[in-house]
Amino acid sequence: MARAVVKRLFNLLKRERIRRSKYKTREDARRDVCDCIEFFYNPQRKHARDGMLSPIAFEQKLKQQCV
Repeated sequence: MARAVVKRLFNLLKRERIRRSKYKTREDARRDVCDCIEFFYNPQRKHARDGMLSPIAFEQKLKQQCV
């Protein structure tokens, strides 16, 4: 299952970020990919497995259920 997650991540990066950009340096590309992962993919992207909620919304929902 972990392979599928990584494969989806790389496909998303290629399709939505890398192919649409022209980077002057490898460092620019690395920074852009890291920003995409840290600021979009991890916290905001909606996941079908979690009821189409972003990770942040899913965690908030869990916290509300525990209170």
